[in-house]
Amino acid sequence: MRAAILNSPGSISLRPLEIAQAPQPELRPGHVLIKVRACGVCRTDLHIVEGELPPRLQPLIPGHQIVGEIAGGQTPELPLGTRIGVSWIGGTDGTCRYCLRGSENLCDLPAFTGYTVNGGYAEFAQARSDFVTQLPATLDDLHAAPLLCAGIIGFRSLRVAGVEPGDRVGLYGFGAAAHLAIAVLKAWNCTVYVATRGASHRRLAAALGAAWVGSENERPPVELDRAVTFAPSGDVVVAALSSLRKGGVVAINAIHLDRIPEFDYDRLLWGERQIRSVANMTRTDARDFLQRAAEIGMRPKVTSFRLEEANEALLAIKHDAIDGAAVLVV
Repeated sequence: MRAAILNSPGSISLRPLEIAQAPQPELRPGHVLIKVRACGVCRTDLHIVEGELPPRLQPLIPGHQIVGEIAGGQTPELPLGTRIGVSWIGGTDGTCRYCLRGSENLCDLPAFTGYTVNGGYAEFAQARSDFVTQLPATLDDLHAAPLLCAGIIGFRSLRVAGVEPGDRVGLYGFGAAAHLAIAVLKAWNCTVYVATRGASHRRLAAALGAAWVGSENERPPVELDRAVTFAPSGDVVVAALSSLRKGGVVAINAIHLDRIPEFDYDRLLWGERQIRSVANMTRTDARDFLQRAAEIGMRPKVTSFRLEEANEALLAIKHDAIDGAAVLVV
């Protein structure tokens, strides 16, 4: 099969992904073989490819927003041809204290698609049959792919932040996840305030219904009930915190974060304001979000790339050269 293979991490500007032939996955018990139709390209993939996340498998096929169809290892629930999605969490141990209390996103021994196991930058992929999700028919391949990580993790971020219908919610950074989260917030009758760099991102936020849009250094005109940060920057966390009302919450949606600068506790955190981190997602998050996405007719803004253009897709994400999400069409 054709695949985009990472033999060793390196700057994406040096095109570290090699487009080459690779063996088709050898099907293991409890797994399904997937003929890949599309695979979303995520900023986490960029962190993996450039080595900001330590290598866990070499060589590696990245990609954890997989849309495809069952091509082997079928079960009664997943017959051949069933259209499914695969996300970041590729498996859990099911026995640790986190799994047993329903917090599988915090599992002590998780598998990560496209990081600890091979992912979807290829013509075929393999996944645990209990960690694939059947996709609503109303979500086509191209627009379903970015929902499988950016969409689900954005949805979980709103849950972690404790967003309630009618809240004033700040989104800091407006890439793939935030531009999907705003659709959910609008369905919940929330008022959305967006602070982000890049004029094109600000235009997109305004077009999608944000009540206020500013640069990453600007402060919204009102105090926020909740905020979610999508940029891997500690400065952005402090900016979000400075906009909260007492009792408000900032949820940090970043798998990698640079330093958090010093800040004034008395002014910014006192008053029972909270900072929470968002770690992965659960299968329940996936099912709930995909159902909601189908109900509200969610259609993310997508730029498509061929599998052979995987390096270019990651480079576009690194330089914020596209609005919305990037998807490899296989």
